[in-house]
Amino acid sequence: MVMVSTLNDLAVQVANDLWGTRYFQTQIVNVSSSISLYVLQQCTPDLSMTDCYSCLKTIIAPIEAWHVELCQGIHVMLPSCNVQYEIHPFFGSFLTTSTNSSASNHDRQFAKKKLIYILVSSFSVIALLLIFGIWICMQRRKALENSNLKIDDIETIEALQFDLSQIRAATHNFSVDNKLGQGGFGVVYKGILDDGQEVALKRLSNNSGQGIQEFKTEVVLLAELRHKNLVKLLGFCLASHEKILVYEYLPNSSLDQFLIDPSKKSLLSWDVRFKIIVGIARGLMYLHEESRLKIIHRDLKSSNVLLDGAMNPKIVDFGLAKLFGVDQTQGDTKRIIGTYGYMAPEYAMTGHFSAKSDVYSFGVIILEILSGQRNRYFGRPQTEEALLHRAWRLWNEGNSLDLIDKELGNDYPLEEARKCIHIGLLCVQENAVDRPRITTIVAALDSLSVSLPVLKAPAFFGDHGTIEKFVHYNQVSVDEIEYHQVALYNGHQPMYTGSQDITTVHPR
Repeated sequence: MVMVSTLNDLAVQVANDLWGTRYFQTQIVNVSSSISLYVLQQCTPDLSMTDCYSCLKTIIAPIEAWHVELCQGIHVMLPSCNVQYEIHPFFGSFLTTSTNSSASNHDRQFAKKKLIYILVSSFSVIALLLIFGIWICMQRRKALENSNLKIDDIETIEALQFDLSQIRAATHNFSVDNKLGQGGFGVVYKGILDDGQEVALKRLSNNSGQGIQEFKTEVVLLAELRHKNLVKLLGFCLASHEKILVYEYLPNSSLDQFLIDPSKKSLLSWDVRFKIIVGIARGLMYLHEESRLKIIHRDLKSSNVLLDGAMNPKIVDFGLAKLFGVDQTQGDTKRIIGTYGYMAPEYAMTGHFSAKSDVYSFGVIILEILSGQRNRYFGRPQTEEALLHRAWRLWNEGNSLDLIDKELGNDYPLEEARKCIHIGLLCVQENAVDRPRITTIVAALDSLSVSLPVLKAPAFFGDHGTIEKFVHYNQVSVDEIEYHQVALYNGHQPMYTGSQDITTVHPR
């Protein structure tokens, strides 16, 4: 269409002329022997070349879309530009741009190429920025989809929410008589719901260090997870400055209580100990490999393993858990939270963590279960040999079975016990690469025929040399460090959530 073509060509010339001294262009086009088209386009001098062209195209685009056939005239004005054409002269000859001038055609062609180059360059930059912005948004959305965690969307689990009045009634208003224990994150109470169901309620303290974000993380995690070796979340309460988790009640307390109390330790036969080891391994494998979420617990320890009535282990406390994307295998944090004695050295010293960090913690638990001793570095005599030291020394001496708890006597299978010691020491290797994956551990526990790698020296993270390094790195004193809960925040400012006088007891 002659009219539209003329309007588009002239818009290019007007925009290009902004580099010169005029901010308008005119043109006369002979449509037929009896009809001529008089066209004028103009921009205000404050516009850039790109803005001028865009303004003119804003006017021309509807004309082109309407497929308007040649009429007597159109005049459209915007605040910064205007377009007018008529079939009768409405400007003087001194404004006319001849369509027959070869020089003028050359200039117009040059101006058109120049404008196109500038426009293409500008649009390319804008397109790249747009693509980059879209990519960032997609990555964030993909991360949420991969983790299946919507932290701020707690309404999706409204069915699990308890009223504070229900919680108060279940615990007799948090009566001391209902108190089961106290840990770094708060107090645990036993409660009885209206339907008679027994529950354990973890009431988080306001200064526990676990904020609403971490609280919601634990709620959503536990609501998503389904495995017989993970504690079952029944609900939560978030009201009036209260953050409370409601768990199934497990009558047999936590594993560490069986290691502490001699009367309970006698209940740990070899079969029970092996069942606990296998159960923890399967629970970890579910977290690391099998669930829709890839979860690193970061605080796996004997007090975070609860035992049900049949002595089946259940891993608890996901408030510190770290979610990974599907393809992510490791991470770093400036907020180191965990329990000294169970933390892998690379995590405690640098904040670097991975699934192998949990494997290290599991290795410590295996050696605790086999020996009947906790892995203590503080509160023990200087002359007392640490658990990992003792296990490694006995292995090197060829007396690995001397590690087995004397409570068992000789009532245990020798090869199975030796294999468990081997696995435990593999898990606590100093280099994370040398530690086995949890799937390999489960396969080895299921079959005596699975061959295990040759052992290297474990990470003696409890000797006085590494303690001094830990103290120096984190700027704390040895007297401040406690066996239970240690949290190190940005800037290495310590916050301790346990004390030497309190035994960490979790929901049971």
